Amino acid sequence: MDIISQLQQEANTIAALAFNTFGTVLQRDTPPVRLSPNYPEPPPNNPADDAAPNFFEQPKLLIIALIKATKQFDSLVAALPLSDGGEEAQLKRIAELQAENDAVGPELQ
Repeated sequence: MDIISQLQQEANTIAALAFNTFGTVLQRDTPPVRLSPNYPEPPPNNPADDAAPNFFEQPKLLIIALIKATKQFDSLVAALPLSDGGEEAQLKRIAELQAENDAVGPELQ
């Protein structure tokens, strides 16, 4: 698998872990709130007695996995090859490509 595919896969992993981590904290662990006086009082948000023993450890484990995934992403970015000429050459090339697009753009419209 090439490095760009690995970066994309790691970005997807980070997104999924972030979604699950924040969802766990926001949906499961926050206390219920009464939306209106017309609604009954919400039930207390206590974990079930028969819940898995890692109920309170799950957010910590998700955060650890999220940190590991971001470190892996950073190491993949660091492994990317440097382009020739540095940043100035890249900016010059971008300007050239934009000029080409501007010259071709009106003809396509």
